Amino acid sequence: MGEQRRARPENEEHAGPVRRGPAYPAAVERLIDAFAKLPGIGRKSAERLAFYVLKHDEATAGDLARAILDVKQKIKHCRICWNLADGPVCAICENATRDRSQVLVVEQPKDLIALEQTGMYRGTYHVLMGRLSPLDGVEANDLTISDLVKRVKDPALNAGGVPITEIILGLNPTLEGDGTGLYLQNELDSLGAGKVGITRLARGLPSGSQLEYANKAVLADAIQSRQRMSG
Repeated sequence: MGEQRRARPENEEHAGPVRRGPAYPAAVERLIDAFAKLPGIGRKSAERLAFYVLKHDEATAGDLARAILDVKQKIKHCRICWNLADGPVCAICENATRDRSQVLVVEQPKDLIALEQTGMYRGTYHVLMGRLSPLDGVEANDLTISDLVKRVKDPALNAGGVPITEIILGLNPTLEGDGTGLYLQNELDSLGAGKVGITRLARGLPSGSQLEYANKAVLADAIQSRQRMSG
């Protein structure tokens, strides 16, 4: 008598992999996923942040939610320099004690903050909102270069209606930063000889570094030892 075959359970041949539900309740998973989308935040860090929110009371979570909404709803870019502002013009451009004839060009608002913390610079700024990077598809039209050129050409567009006499290039000392600086120099030189002096921060800043990571002493030396590029 042949060996009797074991009866297969119904639909065994078509059974797929066992499906498991989410490791956490759906609301917690969504919060973890939201935190994990933030730059520099991995899954483990996102879980820690989510459990921080869960551990604290509803008022703490509400404060966090309102702070995020306030940033999105109330913070704009200064219409003059593109710094972060809670009104049409930022506090630096509104400050009549600043030297409005002097404009320090930076890539991002965080670079502006790093330079302000040195306490060594009393002029104004212009934030490009990035740097030229053809490989990443970032071109001149994607930055605020045209707004800077307009400020130089028309004093009415500058803070206090003061003519700009010096542009200081405070871009990160990287390949892209140097390329952006060269492009800006060409654009400003095309306005005419002597229209505006162009300087750059001294190379006390290590090549390949980021302004936000430089200490205050290095940034202060860079501001004081800036070098003329043209004119």
